[in-house]
Amino acid sequence: MNWLGKMNEALQYIEDNLTGEIKVEEAAKIALCSSFNFQRMFSYMADVSLGDYIRRRRMTMAAIELLTEDTRVIDVAVKYGYESPVSFARAFHAMHGMNPSEVKKPGAKIKSYSRISFEITIKGVEAMNYYVKELEGFRVIGYKERVPLTGGENFKRVLDMWDRLSEDGRYDEVLGFNDKEDLACLGVCANCSDDEFDYYIATGSDQPLKEGMVELVIPPATYVIFECVGKLPESQQKVWKRIFTEFFPTSGYEIMDGPQIEWYSMGDPSKEDYVSQIWIPVGKKA
Repeated sequence: MNWLGKMNEALQYIEDNLTGEIKVEEAAKIALCSSFNFQRMFSYMADVSLGDYIRRRRMTMAAIELLTEDTRVIDVAVKYGYESPVSFARAFHAMHGMNPSEVKKPGAKIKSYSRISFEITIKGVEAMNYYVKELEGFRVIGYKERVPLTGGENFKRVLDMWDRLSEDGRYDEVLGFNDKEDLACLGVCANCSDDEFDYYIATGSDQPLKEGMVELVIPPATYVIFECVGKLPESQQKVWKRIFTEFFPTSGYEIMDGPQIEWYSMGDPSKEDYVSQIWIPVGKKA
């Protein structure tokens, strides 16, 4: 079974359990990857977080049921995993713009969010620039935060962290500890669990830690390194999506557990010719 086939099996598991408990770790197990990688792949491939997708699918099915069947709102709320009619009504209104009790009123318009499936689209218009490299282990130091994966909150939290460290001077402080020129400015995702991960703004260094800083040792591994050209964050987001929709389905490599690294050059990240890189640990498919 190919990689996309496994991802679609995981989607089928989600679809089969919209009225029950959906375990992210079970979906990830079906897709043959970690919960962290499954949620990250899903968000880039579907342009929506896994949590939002599940919520939209449940609200779609709930609206259809309220419209076509003689059933009580409280029963539908419980069926789709809501402990109270109030929380269900809030989620329902956020998607459909009306309360559940208004569905059958003349002229009421509900929104439908169809189930998705993943497939390969061969474009061949724009080349992906990447190379495979055996990285020796190295140490980075800097600042970290524990970031949640749920609801797409990770994207906002990471950008907020960069803004804060730039504004209060800690970003420049981190760069001052660099003693490995090719590892000057890094963003690192590591220590991933089912619903959160550590994000580091760091630099390659063998120097002693300053109070408040933390260290992370990157173990030796095979990495695929992708080049991104363009202003941030758009250029990296575009490449991340292509990695999961074009590279992994056809490359013969699979993503491995381990730190995922974003490398940043010293240029202006708002420029269209700014260069950055994405480093992903990989292994050959069995």
